[in-house]
Amino acid sequence: MKQISSRYSVAVHILSLIAVSTKECTGDYIAGSVNTNPVIIRKIMGNLKKAGLVDVRPGVGGASLLKAPNEITLLDVYRAVDVVEEGQLFHVHDGPNPDCPVGGSIEAALRAEFAEAQAAMERRLEKTTLAQLAMQFKSSS
Repeated sequence: MKQISSRYSVAVHILSLIAVSTKECTGDYIAGSVNTNPVIIRKIMGNLKKAGLVDVRPGVGGASLLKAPNEITLLDVYRAVDVVEEGQLFHVHDGPNPDCPVGGSIEAALRAEFAEAQAAMERRLEKTTLAQLAMQFKSSS
C-alpha cells in the first residue's frame, strides 16, 4: 500500500522541534532528533523555507519559524513538502479494461469519492496548528 511520504511527518517534526526548543536548531541537531541524515533535513528545510515557514541561517545559526506556531497549520506543512500532487492523494490504477462494465467506469465512479475524502482530510489538517501539537512536547533544554 502506498502511503503519504514520510517527508510530511519529518517536516512536522522539524517545525515542532524549532517551536519548542531552547537550543539553536542547527541541521545536525534536527537530524539527531529525527534520527536521519542531515541531507534529508536540508532538503525538507528548503521546502519549508520556500513555503515561508522557516528561516534558515547558514552555518551554526540554525533555523527559526517565520510565523507564530498558532499561525502554522498541519495543512500548511502538508502543502509545503509536496506530499502529493494537487488533488491527487488517491490514484486509480492504470489500464482497467474499458470493455468491462466496472473497468470502463471505475475511474469516473471513484473520482468524486476520492476528491471528497482528500478534501475532508485537508479540512482536518487545517484545524490543527503547530502550537496545538507542540503543547504535547516537552521543551528541549
